[in-house]
Amino acid sequence: MAARNSRSVEQVRLELEAEREGLAQAVDTLRAGVKEATDVSAKIRENLPAATAGAVAIGFLLAGGIGATMRLFARRSREGDEVLRVGRYVIVDRE
Repeated sequence: MAARNSRSVEQVRLELEAEREGLAQAVDTLRAGVKEATDVSAKIRENLPAATAGAVAIGFLLAGGIGATMRLFARRSREGDEVLRVGRYVIVDRE
């Protein structure tokens, strides 16, 4: 048979109330921590200059910027004097 507990009903109620309060505080603390951890806009706002520079650099690389820039400089060094330009077409004097 089960042994009887020596605690009174009032003691059990007080312990349950204390556990409920502790649990409520733990849940509030956890909610606050999750809110801070998931606040991405605040983190980006803190590092906006670095985030902007990174976005520009990644966009430049994805658009083929390095290759296009090098081709532009290499082509200009090999070309002669520009005689006539019509749109994207150029007539060059290579003498």
